Amino acid sequence: MKLDNSVSAVVTGGASGLGEATARALAARGVRVALFDFNEETGNRVAAEIGGTFCKVDVTDEASVDAGFGQARAAHGQERIIVNCAGTGNVVKTASRDRETGAIKAFPTDQFERIIQINLIGTFRCCAKSAAGMLTLEPVEDNARGVIINTSSAAAVDGQIGQAAYSASKGGIVSLTLPMARDLMGEGIRVNAILPGIFDTPLMARASDKVRDALSATVPFPKRFGKPEEFAAMALAMIGNDYWNGEYVRLDGGLRMPPR
Repeated sequence: MKLDNSVSAVVTGGASGLGEATARALAARGVRVALFDFNEETGNRVAAEIGGTFCKVDVTDEASVDAGFGQARAAHGQERIIVNCAGTGNVVKTASRDRETGAIKAFPTDQFERIIQINLIGTFRCCAKSAAGMLTLEPVEDNARGVIINTSSAAAVDGQIGQAAYSASKGGIVSLTLPMARDLMGEGIRVNAILPGIFDTPLMARASDKVRDALSATVPFPKRFGKPEEFAAMALAMIGNDYWNGEYVRLDGGLRMPPR
């Protein structure tokens, strides 16, 4: 798909990290970008810097997502591109013992459900509503109407201790990629997913130097965190290559996550 100012895009989680980098990369190519995020302060700042539109959206809330798409489309028209980067995580064992008392506890189901609601169902909700909008567009070259890029994780296949919920949510993204692409192939909408490894995001910025150095050392090559701009470059490559469809691709410097 050609990227220029005739094209609109939505980036969820666009106020920081991988989403912000992707929004900036799209805007640099002239694309009209709407950012979906919950953080108004950073979202408005990024939108102002790239000439985009910020929409305060909670991806777990149907009405909030509907309102976000309404605001984005009023500003930029129907999007041909959506890149879903909104997500979160936690580290909780399925069952464990308290280190001090030895008391046994189970993973609270509501905490598991929260991760699934944000990472998996929230992503699907945005995909479905964006795809429905894309169906109203006239096709362009190759009868294409749009592109959906979802963010999974290396944890989808190499989940570590305490990542049952996170890995399940990101594994769901991998599993829906091909059937979603098949659902939409007759309408000219492609679907792909990226499985990032350890990236230098605001979450990782809060880690100590010792932790960061140890994590970097686990990456085969190059021995560093991924840069959000590298994720954005992968997203733009997927968008630009009309033959790239129904695929999920790791972006992790060759990393295979150990148990812990």
